[in-house]
Amino acid sequence: MTLRRVQDNEYVEEHGGDYEDFEPGMVIRHWPGRTISEIDNTWLTLLTMNQHPLHFDRHYADGAEYGQILVNSGITLCLVSGMTVQALSARAVGNLGWDRVRLRDPVFVGDTLYAASRIIGKRLSRSRPGQGIITVETTGTKSTGETVIVFERSFMVRCREAPLTHSSASAAL
Repeated sequence: MTLRRVQDNEYVEEHGGDYEDFEPGMVIRHWPGRTISEIDNTWLTLLTMNQHPLHFDRHYADGAEYGQILVNSGITLCLVSGMTVQALSARAVGNLGWDRVRLRDPVFVGDTLYAASRIIGKRLSRSRPGQGIITVETTGTKSTGETVIVFERSFMVRCREAPLTHSSASAAL
């Protein structure tokens, strides 16, 4: 979170950033973490119509490979992505997508997840003057240290100093 002064002794809380705020190599540790409850897993699993019993049938899961209910991997992706929004993309123009999503370790009910992101690229948009594309690699880990997910995500943000376009140049004259 950043505080931006708007007048004497008054500030506005800001989240996310502009194109100029991000540099390749920066690492951002997102906070807070999130402990996954059984209700989180059951509701989202059923909401997305994933009917695999490994995610919500304790008797079935007890006899499966992990001996317990496995958290739906879609929840892991959504949760870890969501953890990054406040610091990275809260002011984004739009999310452009996820690439290279890799699940490394299983997640179980009761696990607490944390996220960290590394800026791996940035470029100005070729089609949208005054905007740029930021690409990050995000790693989700359990509180015990195991990496559970790694993915790349790209999103579009505004530039603070938008280039003068032909139409705005004419209007300024």
